[in-house]
Amino acid sequence: MNKTELIEHIAQHADISKAAATRALEATIGAVKTTLKKGGSVSLVGFGTFAVGKREARSGRNPRTGDAIKIKAAKVPKFRPGKALKDALN
Repeated sequence: MNKTELIEHIAQHADISKAAATRALEATIGAVKTTLKKGGSVSLVGFGTFAVGKREARSGRNPRTGDAIKIKAAKVPKFRPGKALKDALN
């Protein structure tokens, strides 16, 4: 499912227009991004938790040349699924 299909699904099941569904989805994504950027986490009970993880600096190899390179430390988004989501899949 891509973003367009998700918007159509939201519009049908919430009985709202596609424009309203688009605004709702964009607002939700924006809220998650803003919270993660501030270092917080977003918990949706039954669905899961979005959080920020830290990846340490490390050395790697350039696959083309085989030269050693340094990879900078980075913040990465993480998602931990909730119990209800896990149960729905099994």
